[in-house]
Amino acid sequence: MQRVKEIILTGGMVPVFNHKDPEVGCQVVQACYDAGLRVFEWTNRGAEAESLFSVIKIYIDKNCPGMLLGAGSLFDGDTCRRFHRMGAAFIVSPVLEPDMARTCKELKIMWIPGCGTATEIHQAYKWGAGIVKVFPGDSAGGPGFVKAVLGPMPWAEIMPTGGVSPDAGNLKTWFDAGVCCVGMGSKLFTKELITDQVRLTEAVKTTLELIRKIR
Repeated sequence: MQRVKEIILTGGMVPVFNHKDPEVGCQVVQACYDAGLRVFEWTNRGAEAESLFSVIKIYIDKNCPGMLLGAGSLFDGDTCRRFHRMGAAFIVSPVLEPDMARTCKELKIMWIPGCGTATEIHQAYKWGAGIVKVFPGDSAGGPGFVKAVLGPMPWAEIMPTGGVSPDAGNLKTWFDAGVCCVGMGSKLFTKELITDQVRLTEAVKTTLELIRKIR
């Protein structure tokens, strides 16, 4: 679990994506890999999400050595078990759920729960969270919330998702507030970019360079 966490923190960004077309999914994964990312979160949304996850995992194993695939938008322990069996390297949830905490601890898999208050963040770490996801990041209070929480809880490692965009001003505001990394989805993976692997690779690479400079 520590290795997974180190890889996430090194990159500074967790790409969050889901698409009904597995070919598009594989192209987005490849673009992220070519840009230098070694972590990817596939969200469990839609009836085919689990079967698509398997396709993406097979693609990564064949074409993207060293990349870790995580499962996001999970809500219960049974679903965690299914994705763990399919090869998920980490589990992400938009909520704080004790059943998931117990299951991830049993499976020895990194758990990133969603929190929106200082109390939830405190509880998440008591239950074994590796990193805490502030979600939705902008609606939960934005960078100001993160900075305020880190005052009494400087040990908390916080990843905002929602309200994070790949522009320098937005990223600087979040990292200046003290986040350890960011989760980024639709603001980066636009409809125009996801079908253009070359442009998407450059966009991800530019975002990672911005993060490195800002940190």
